[in-house]
Amino acid sequence: MEYKFRIIVMPRKDLLDPQGRAVKRVINDMGIDVKDVRIGKSIEVIIDAKNEEEAMKTIKELSDKIFSNPIIEDYIIERI
Repeated sequence: MEYKFRIIVMPRKDLLDPQGRAVKRVINDMGIDVKDVRIGKSIEVIIDAKNEEEAMKTIKELSDKIFSNPIIEDYIIERI
């Protein structure tokens, strides 16, 4: 069976996000007041698996080992 997931990877909240900080500065220079900007990435994966549990296990493994750096990033998995 086919399963589709979205993995959202973001810098850990307690770490500096230089790219987000630079974008925030540009937005503020445009005269728009924003409190914070964090830049991350979104990955969509379609996987064949016997069941949802097996698919989720595979997606978690990919997220831990390939899609994110667990030292500096957190991720959320969504079934879509």
